[in-house]
Amino acid sequence: MLALGLACVTLAAAAAEPRPLGRDDVQWLERITYGIDSASVALYRGVGRERFLSEQLSGRDDRLPPAVQARIAALEISRITPERLLADEQAEQQRLKNASESDKLAARKARNENGNDLLNETVERHLLRAIYSPAQLKEQMDWFWLNHFSVFAHKAAVRWLAADYEERAIRPHALGKFRDLVLAALKHPAMLQYLDNAQNAAGHVNENYARELMELHTLGVDAGYTQRDVQELARVLTGLSVARADAPKRAPGYVSDGAFAFYPARHDFGDKVLLGQTIHGRGFAEIEEAVELLTKQPACARFVSRKLAQYFVADAPPASLVEAMAHTFQRSDGDIAATLRTLFESKEFAASLGGKFKDPQHFVVSSVRLACDGGTVGDLKPLLGWLNGQNEALFGHASPDGYALTEAAWSGSGQLTRRFEIARAIGANFANVLACVPNPSGDVQKLDTALVRDQVTPYLSAQTLGALARAASPREWNALLLASPDWNFH
Repeated sequence: MLALGLACVTLAAAAAEPRPLGRDDVQWLERITYGIDSASVALYRGVGRERFLSEQLSGRDDRLPPAVQARIAALEISRITPERLLADEQAEQQRLKNASESDKLAARKARNENGNDLLNETVERHLLRAIYSPAQLKEQMDWFWLNHFSVFAHKAAVRWLAADYEERAIRPHALGKFRDLVLAALKHPAMLQYLDNAQNAAGHVNENYARELMELHTLGVDAGYTQRDVQELARVLTGLSVARADAPKRAPGYVSDGAFAFYPARHDFGDKVLLGQTIHGRGFAEIEEAVELLTKQPACARFVSRKLAQYFVADAPPASLVEAMAHTFQRSDGDIAATLRTLFESKEFAASLGGKFKDPQHFVVSSVRLACDGGTVGDLKPLLGWLNGQNEALFGHASPDGYALTEAAWSGSGQLTRRFEIARAIGANFANVLACVPNPSGDVQKLDTALVRDQVTPYLSAQTLGALARAASPREWNALLLASPDWNFH
């Protein structure tokens, strides 16, 4: 109620005394959020930078506009559980054992279509939140961690499980403790299937997830651990798998939340030595101990801090900033919000404003937020197509390293050409295809709103302003604005 009252007072004050933000404030806001809209500008103007940052780091106020929330509630992914999906898949596999080849082909086709539909719904929900949620930093961190703990939609049953993976494993911990985030991702059937730990058992050890858990998720490639450490961690993870309806549930040491399961009969109960520390064989508690050990390493603090700084500050972040963040990470027991506060309050962050190239997700979402400015997007399919066309589709990265966070990955000639095409599409169709603002005439409207006039055009370069002045049509003006270097850097 306090946050709501504060927001109401803020908006009322802003309406009574509107004034544009300074360039530094706009650039700061562009980096903390997915891009400015009138609501974020009004709130920032009313509460100031310090309070705005604190609200964003808490991530508590993520209420969506009623129409958007109703749209999400109507999706199938909002009504189905992973336990039901896994049970259905296992029942279907059993049913098809003695089916004819034609029946198997038809069943697989129908199942694949259902998986694709659920995946599209998952991406649509993610984009709706990114565009409309007031908890903009939380939405960015949701994407960041989905990319960090990347799973590929088109392996095993990940398409069916992706929605729950985001909702239960990633999103609740996006601004919380890193240890809890690692453990939640580790236990989810999407990750267990993607990195093959569902097949990891005593006597048949699969090292795939253990290797990526150390190299990509916690310590980094150059942290000094050995192949023996990977093997020992893989032994710790034996027995951690996807829950099966036909599996015994009463075995001593059995652990499950309905979707994942720890099967003691498949676990190696021998003692292990991980990073020089003995982990005594006792079942699922070994996994929790191993995660605790990994996430408390100084190498983990530096690895995670550097990746956060790379996303929010620079492709090659200053060592001074990374060390300061790593110190906070360790002192706070891996508190993500506290580590981010150190980043956002640093002189290195302030110096970087305006110099970070937007990745495709940030470019598309920020452009739609600017063009629609609170209006409800009618059709999200163009957005899915734009992200697919720029090769940054959610759950679309085949290898577990996730998408690159550096400018070079997204600024090649082919990428820029595609980005210019998207700028033209948004500029020509934000009122028609996206249907986010009233447009009875159907004509292309110039994206020259009060928000753009007050907070964007005053800070454009002379070169961009000159190009806009020479635009022959509203369609061309819009495309030039969204394709400009000024808009593509934040």
